[in-house]
Amino acid sequence: MSASKKSPVLAAGLLLAVVLWGGNNTATKWLVGSWPPVWTGGTRFLGAGLLLLLLLRVTTWFGPYVTPTRAMNRQLWWRGGLSLAAYIVAFNGALRFISASHMALYLGASPVWAVLWEAGRDRTALRPSRLFAALLALTGVGVLLWPALVTSGLDVRGELLGLAASGLWTNYSRQSRQLAATLDGAAVTAHTMWRAGLWLLPFGLVEVMRSGLPMNRHLLGVQAYCIVAGGVVAFGLWNQALRYWPTSRVLLFNNLIPLSTVTWAYFCLGEAATPTFWVALLFIGTGVVLGQK
Repeated sequence: MSASKKSPVLAAGLLLAVVLWGGNNTATKWLVGSWPPVWTGGTRFLGAGLLLLLLLRVTTWFGPYVTPTRAMNRQLWWRGGLSLAAYIVAFNGALRFISASHMALYLGASPVWAVLWEAGRDRTALRPSRLFAALLALTGVGVLLWPALVTSGLDVRGELLGLAASGLWTNYSRQSRQLAATLDGAAVTAHTMWRAGLWLLPFGLVEVMRSGLPMNRHLLGVQAYCIVAGGVVAFGLWNQALRYWPTSRVLLFNNLIPLSTVTWAYFCLGEAATPTFWVALLFIGTGVVLGQK
């Protein structure tokens, strides 16, 4: 099936991923209040990657299993797993200091970084519309950062980690698109996830030895949701879309994740959006839309 005929299916899948990630962002915010951030992200990716890999090997739901070559394995370790590991460290670290909806809004700026990246890499001229879009998105990011910069009661570490996570997510999406030229979306998801989990596991164990690890059925249940829904299902849908669409087009759906997250966070955590959230959303959302023109 051609990319044009697949478009409605891909869009529906991405919308479902947006809903699931809104829940995942909220769940992760709750988890890192009790668990160390690197341990939380590493075990999530290790569990999700191994589960998806098992499905690839014992079922035909995702088509025939393709064994990665030696060269592809190296790329999966260094381009896929390592970039995903770096992203989740910044993401979970930021959630220790800022709200889930706030973090999601930083990720909402990712499409603009992808557009600028594509323009520079392809040696094309940066059109005025794209430059204006980038300035709008940067203004939105500035609106988020400003209170932490001028108010001593706010911790700027969360803002800087959130901004870093936004750029690292763009990088991971671009790496996944390159890997998807050889493997399908589900395979890319499985192989990059379990590798990211192994990259992070030693650091996560150090965290656990230092701070301990409380355990109860609520924590385990929420982590299970993050592994299955926020990991296997959402990432599989995301990487499948990256196989057919440009990175900047897929990342456009990131603009909906803040709205999904703020809804989940309000009902599950009682977390209300700040006034700066809506102002920043206006700037970033407008910049994202203009950047796709």
